[in-house]
Amino acid sequence: MRTLSKLYPTKPTIYTSEVEDCPECGQSLKKVNYWNGLKTVQTMGEALTIAYRPKRCVTVGCQGQEVLWPSASWQRVAPKYSIYGYDVIAQIGWERQKGEAHFETIHSHLRERMWISESQVRYLYNQSYLALLACHEREHLRELEILARQGGLLLDLDGLMPEGGEAQLWCVRELRTGWTLRSGWMNRQDTTAFVEFLQPIAALGLPVKALMSDKQRALLDAIAIVFPDAKHSFCQFHYLDNAAEPIAAADEQMKIELRQGVRSAVGDLIRPKKAENAAIPVVTAALACARHFNTHHPSGSRKAR
Repeated sequence: MRTLSKLYPTKPTIYTSEVEDCPECGQSLKKVNYWNGLKTVQTMGEALTIAYRPKRCVTVGCQGQEVLWPSASWQRVAPKYSIYGYDVIAQIGWERQKGEAHFETIHSHLRERMWISESQVRYLYNQSYLALLACHEREHLRELEILARQGGLLLDLDGLMPEGGEAQLWCVRELRTGWTLRSGWMNRQDTTAFVEFLQPIAALGLPVKALMSDKQRALLDAIAIVFPDAKHSFCQFHYLDNAAEPIAAADEQMKIELRQGVRSAVGDLIRPKKAENAAIPVVTAALACARHFNTHHPSGSRKAR
């Protein structure tokens, strides 16, 4: 059953645009006589109603006369079209990425404090948190350029195990810094899809020295197309896991054969003896009453039959 999003309006908090002068003409901006952005937002602590009073330029002939300047304080509470605050989005992202929690578990934690459905938890993570994460990582672009000139970037490509039939989440990170360069949900994992996924990284023009990934055929072909000059190595964890797989299978088969040999040789000696006392039958009350009635009233038993 879908959880209803019940947010009760409170007395609204009205924010005023912080911009004082028009960026176009430099004249003072004037507050308008109405509110914008009236909505009730659910945060981790409370539900609150917010709105803002915009400003505009009233100078005749100014090119910015039609622009309404909103409040930055209003924008800091929640994304523009969202009724959940940034703190809720951050909590979902933290539990998902740091705690590696499933959406069902995250929903059960949040449900104790607010009205939210599991589908809304998934939506906020996919559409809001990942987008905010990408914007945050772009702040390091200048540092990334310096790092690339010092010897080239070392990239790690990895896809997380899909949950509940969802598309697979893929991430590209710079190994020395841990910064996420690109992430996205991929419905298919063929060469064309991987090329389209990796192309925006190559478009940055930063030298890539080496990449590390799983040994996936379509991914190998895509890396050869997008980063033809970069070295490519495979994840040691998966490499060793694949190398140990036949050994583990042979070990399991050996244990099965060993158990069968022991049972055939000494099975009769280690099997428990049969119980000397016969098992005591357990009769239900209804069945016992029926037997008593049939024994003492044979005619009634025939009538019942």
